[in-house]
Amino acid sequence: MRIVFMGTPDFAVPCLEKLIKKGHDVAGVFTQPDKPIGRKQVLTAPPVKVCAKSHNINVYQPVSLKKDNTALETIKSLNPDIIVVVAYGKILTKEVLKSAKYGCVNVHASLLPKYRGAAPIQWAILNGDSETGVTVMQMDEGLDTGDMLLVEKTPIGIDETAEELFDRLSVIGADALVKCLDMIENKSVIPVKQDESKATHVGKITKELCPVDWKKSALEIHNQVRGLQSWPCATTLLFGKNIKIHKTKLSNITADNAGKVVDNKGKITVCCGDGKCIDILELQQDGKKRMDTKSFLAGNKVEIGTLLGE
Repeated sequence: MRIVFMGTPDFAVPCLEKLIKKGHDVAGVFTQPDKPIGRKQVLTAPPVKVCAKSHNINVYQPVSLKKDNTALETIKSLNPDIIVVVAYGKILTKEVLKSAKYGCVNVHASLLPKYRGAAPIQWAILNGDSETGVTVMQMDEGLDTGDMLLVEKTPIGIDETAEELFDRLSVIGADALVKCLDMIENKSVIPVKQDESKATHVGKITKELCPVDWKKSALEIHNQVRGLQSWPCATTLLFGKNIKIHKTKLSNITADNAGKVVDNKGKITVCCGDGKCIDILELQQDGKKRMDTKSFLAGNKVEIGTLLGE
């Protein structure tokens, strides 16, 4: 099929690569404008742009599809059979949605209608879900409200982080996409309407979610650490200084004082609000590199009885 691809971050790259590998004609790629990154604010191209350029595919970076009158004309001039959208990050106009023979399809990283909107991967882990997946849907004017064309499910590991799940779902999404395109071309796809009564919406991940409340259960805190990895990361205070918690594990130890350190042998075991504990296995002090807790303890004395969060 002749395709216009719209996507921006790392998550979208496997989809683009898979389309190219399967022999689809990617006529052009739309992605967000280059942005300044890091402390030095170096102007950096989105991962999708880097991928497209490596395959000599023309790249377009309009600031807005609504305000840029040339964007729609460019899409029409490329004459796509279908427009594929994967984490593009911009609203598509009604005219764009109808500008291709088969319209626009979107690869969304949740089991719709659950987790419409931003950050579905992080929220699935934050909420302690044991299963997630990818939905390929026909786009309409709503936010992730279109008919479902293909759904692929996958379990979430008890220690799996959002970062790890991102990587897995990006590959699952790429495979689902090419499978769905074959079904569309063969006219074997059966659109399924979403059940609005089961719809949930989630917002962006913010740093307000970072501080750990040790009065919560061990599982809730473990999910918080996993869900906010690798950005913005769960945080707590240790000796009055902020630390990021990168990796935890549920412990078999029980105790009775939320936030209290109950073991410091190669790890920091902390009591939580339900009397259960978690092991902090990797952490990071402000201004320093991420390290395993054993190495941290070699240079920092954390006594049993120390209270975190104060």
